[in-house]
Amino acid sequence: MSSRRILWGAGTSRTIRPHWALHELGLDFELRPILPRTGETQTAEFTALSARQKIPLLQDNGLILTESAAIVVYLSDAYAQPHNRLMPIDPRARAQCLEWCFFVISELDATSLYVMRRHGDLRHIYGEAPIANAAAAAYFQQQMRTVERALNDEPQYILGDQFSAADILLSTCVSWAVRYGVPVANAVAAYNERVTARPAYACALETNSAPVRPPAG
Repeated sequence: MSSRRILWGAGTSRTIRPHWALHELGLDFELRPILPRTGETQTAEFTALSARQKIPLLQDNGLILTESAAIVVYLSDAYAQPHNRLMPIDPRARAQCLEWCFFVISELDATSLYVMRRHGDLRHIYGEAPIANAAAAAYFQQQMRTVERALNDEPQYILGDQFSAADILLSTCVSWAVRYGVPVANAVAAYNERVTARPAYACALETNSAPVRPPAG
């Protein structure tokens, strides 16, 4: 049976995560490069797939997933080979990987960086809140101490020698923070350079690039 794998979404720090995973795993996919807050997530076709009206969204032979971290984990579990697995098989190692994934999504993404996005890039919707932005940036730096500690011995990746889903999530948040002007430790910057030097990341940057829309009218 041929696989019909469709990825919806491009142009954001969250949509690049499934792009990256797909390229790491060498999987073919059909791309629908819709953007957030352009009306493209509010069409009848997309809303039928997800009432959340948010990207990214993965369709895979009838399965629909709408959270970037869940998409990355699923793709590895469903399709990885021993040489490109993004999730460990050993229960203890898998638990450690999932702990990093949950930490990144909850503490770095949602609690810190997305607060800054809401009151920065999206201040026309959510309003300006400089105190909240400053507090979110400070909280991000505080939470990054656990990342700095994990990188003390200069491992190749956050779990050691094995690249994983945790690296995809963590690296996208580090890059996001740097774009927002939030300082990161030298060890974190060096780690992110190593991770983003992977060929699959370059491919993900290309497919995740926001498409140019023709002017209206």
